[in-house]
Amino acid sequence: MERRRVVITGIGMITAVGLTRDETWKGLLAGRSGVGPITSFDTTDYKVNFAAEADDFDPTVAMDLKDARKADRYAQFGVCAADEAVNQANPGDIDPERAGVLIGSGIGGMITFETQHSRLVARGPSRVSPMFIPMMIADMATGLVSIRFGYRGPNYATVSACASAGHAIVAAAMHIMLGDADLMVTGGAEASVSPMALAGFANMKALSTRNDDPAKASRPFDAGRDGFVLGEGAGIIVLEELERAKARGAEIIAEVAGYGATGDAYHMTQPENEGNGMRNAMRLAIETAGIQPNDVGYINAHGTSTPFNDKIETKAIRDLFGEHATELAVSSTKSMTGHLLGAAGGVETGFTALALKHGVLPPTINYETPDPECGLFVCPNEAVTRDVDYALSNSFGFGGHNVSLCLRRWND
Repeated sequence: MERRRVVITGIGMITAVGLTRDETWKGLLAGRSGVGPITSFDTTDYKVNFAAEADDFDPTVAMDLKDARKADRYAQFGVCAADEAVNQANPGDIDPERAGVLIGSGIGGMITFETQHSRLVARGPSRVSPMFIPMMIADMATGLVSIRFGYRGPNYATVSACASAGHAIVAAAMHIMLGDADLMVTGGAEASVSPMALAGFANMKALSTRNDDPAKASRPFDAGRDGFVLGEGAGIIVLEELERAKARGAEIIAEVAGYGATGDAYHMTQPENEGNGMRNAMRLAIETAGIQPNDVGYINAHGTSTPFNDKIETKAIRDLFGEHATELAVSSTKSMTGHLLGAAGGVETGFTALALKHGVLPPTINYETPDPECGLFVCPNEAVTRDVDYALSNSFGFGGHNVSLCLRRWND
């Protein structure tokens, strides 16, 4: 069976850099950090007191106040970003049985879980909200978005830590490629800037501890990197079957050309030392796109700013691309947005698509001291103007989950 082609016709974003797609993209190209002191709770006793929060987010821009109160912050992010993406795509009349929703989240309703547990301990079981379970579960962003638009096609969520949104986009694209759907709303949403999450990540020494200079804490590929910065938000894209999109005159942002998904089978939190799983995910993405490694011009790296991830991802890129690795442009937008965990692949696939469309590659900010083990061109500190035909977006998660998406610049 011939594989149907899949294109991106809508993008919606909520990040610490901006509360819309355009605001976030403009901030990225300007190299603006979204990291600062945490304002949502008291961090006096914590080892880390900063994060990349989506300040001033108001869910009522897209949700009724009553409905917003019944949704965890992560699901609010998902609904609002989906609203922006679908409005841009403007899909017109579509058979609701042929349109689906697939949104990933690594943790789901973390804030709701913590709030309701505190209520249980302080006031007893009768005081736990009857909405606790539907607000907490990790599939509810998908459920609420499908209800909002009436889409009754493929409908579920992926949970694979920081690869969740990447897996969601892969699965959504496959549903269209195989003929199960004509349109899919997909990506990721996460809201884990919370007391338990901050304490847990800090105690496992995964977070940067640059409390004296939060804006410079996330420094992927820099020799002084000391951990990632917790972020929150959502990145949602609308995928559509190519012929349908063309027939209705849709603005096509980029094409999903290929994908790769692998497992490390190595360690709960640390990537496999040789980067084999990362390399194979990128290799499969290139192969399913029907191109050669030298055709890839840009990689939006997972680039967490942790000592292990960045050097191992660099090794995987060097091993796969050989001499071409010196010509590639690579950047980590986590230097500005922080690490959105399960939503990372959603916003970063959106960034990659916009980079292809506009011919501008976002920078890796806070790059001051080169690391010999990370000797790639990382678009240091300033956006790079460069036309690229093919790009990869990488997402790697705890548990050894690896996803790489290959996007093609749209040129009819």
